[in-house]
Amino acid sequence: MLPFRALLALTTTVFLGCLAEVLPAGLLLNMSEDLGVSQAATGQLVTVYAITTALTAIPLTTATLRVPRKVLLLALIIGFLGTNLLIAVSSSYPLILATRVVSGALTGVMWSLVAGYAMRLAPPGLTGRALAVAMSGTPIGFALGVPAGTALGELADWRWAFAAMALITVPLLAWVLAAVPAVLADPTRPTRPLTASRLPGMRALLATVALFSLGHNVAYTYIGPILAGLDAAGMLGAALLVFGCATVGGLLAVGTALDGHPRAVLTCCTGLTAAAVVLMGLSDGIHGVVLAAACLWGLAFGGAPTAFQAVTALIAGPTADAAQSLTIAAWNGAVAGGALIGGLLLPLGTGLLPWCAAVMILLPLLISRQVVPSAPASQVSR
Repeated sequence: MLPFRALLALTTTVFLGCLAEVLPAGLLLNMSEDLGVSQAATGQLVTVYAITTALTAIPLTTATLRVPRKVLLLALIIGFLGTNLLIAVSSSYPLILATRVVSGALTGVMWSLVAGYAMRLAPPGLTGRALAVAMSGTPIGFALGVPAGTALGELADWRWAFAAMALITVPLLAWVLAAVPAVLADPTRPTRPLTASRLPGMRALLATVALFSLGHNVAYTYIGPILAGLDAAGMLGAALLVFGCATVGGLLAVGTALDGHPRAVLTCCTGLTAAAVVLMGLSDGIHGVVLAAACLWGLAFGGAPTAFQAVTALIAGPTADAAQSLTIAAWNGAVAGGALIGGLLLPLGTGLLPWCAAVMILLPLLISRQVVPSAPASQVSR
């Protein structure tokens, strides 16, 4: 039986981290006008967050390896409270940008911490499902949090969206204190990132993570222009909604299969994501095909981050938070890289983006056998 009270507290923490990262994209126009800066400058609030997460995940996770896990979790939640509240009340773009840097650093540690925490709370044989429950905060953030935060910003003011995130952290702190068991750090033999990177399969996994995230973000970042090039710009909102809802189903499917079939899960996530991106590019703007592609894309993508973190634990052990930081750094670095590459390709034609994205996503299939050892994740030492 999974400890759902504790895991759902971790889910809410992940939800806040995901929402904090991507919400400015939904509030871009209002924030730009209110702060008196360009839309491009406002967009950097998302970019700098992802870059900071990529750059700081490894060193900050390493620096906190000896901190008891529950203490660190509470400190991160308090950090989310402070940064979101500061953004909500600030009228200074430079201060908000600096605060986003701090928030991105907190998120890098959070991703590494929560993955290991969830798997250490699970009974043997259920580590994959526990991780899926904890990481469900990400698709829920995309499917519900971003639309709700965007609507709140439009109906009231963009500051209320950040204030709401700050307010959520208050009951979350009480929830964690009451329901999440303490997990001690390993004071004697914590795994270091350099050591973890030398483990069999780890470098192949990091290449898989980076290429998958790179390809996904080449297409997803510019899904608006892609649809506009297909004369389906009016389908953007519906496509994003279908995508977000489908990610929840994808995560549930991955959580069910992950413990016994990690290699098959990785293969399905990469292959189906590439197929969905190509289908979007070939849709010719037909509404039903666009929505079908968005649904398949969400289903395939929804469980991919969780699968990557579970395989990281399969390789390095579920207590190896430093190894998780490598995966987080590779993923978030590719988020920024995908946006950059997509921007460079955009002048060549929007029809090129889905094909380039699909090639990047499929490349990891060539090295998939080097990634996952034969033992299922449930057999990894806890």
